[in-house]
Amino acid sequence: MGVCLLAALSASSAVTSAVSSPTNTAPSLSLGKPGIWKGEVGAGFLPSTRHVSLVGGAGPGLQVFGTREKHDLALASLSYGRMWGDVKGKGHWWRGNCEWRAELFGGEQFEPTDDLLVGIAPHVRYNFATGSRLVPFADLGAGVTGTSIGPPDLGGRFQFNLQAGVGLNYFLNNNLALSLESRFLHLSSARISTPNLGVNSCLFLAGVNWFF
Repeated sequence: MGVCLLAALSASSAVTSAVSSPTNTAPSLSLGKPGIWKGEVGAGFLPSTRHVSLVGGAGPGLQVFGTREKHDLALASLSYGRMWGDVKGKGHWWRGNCEWRAELFGGEQFEPTDDLLVGIAPHVRYNFATGSRLVPFADLGAGVTGTSIGPPDLGGRFQFNLQAGVGLNYFLNNNLALSLESRFLHLSSARISTPNLGVNSCLFLAGVNWFF
């Protein structure tokens, strides 16, 4: 009987040991979400990074390039962008990312008359990699516009738009940034209609930008 009791105690100990110390552990299922940066904030964007922007502002008209009147404008725009390849210029002061953007914009001329405009434009933007939360950019765009602005500077509702701007994104966190931008906007019809002296304005814009 002693032998049976000893065997029972040994079996119980083996079962307890197996339960308390399993030989197989479940694999970790935690997956790190890919970021948008090539390291820290401001170090340059990954090629897969996308960008949604909402900006608005106003600015004075400019009597340049033959324009007869100053066309003061207020403008708002929504745009979508994606980085165009990897970081360029590694090791140089101009290191950064190219980005293509598609913009839908609309607004109003409030001086010298009340008129409306709406347009679309593809853009190319260069985002400088500064290694900080301040990320400057330079931007060029061109597209088409419909507007009720007329003589003496424009002669038809269909116009082309040319845009050039510089600005700065300040990142509040890894993905969210506030922006300030100065943009030159030109409208003309390329002589499709007359008069074709053009509308020129310098806009000052502020916005919210989400990178993902």
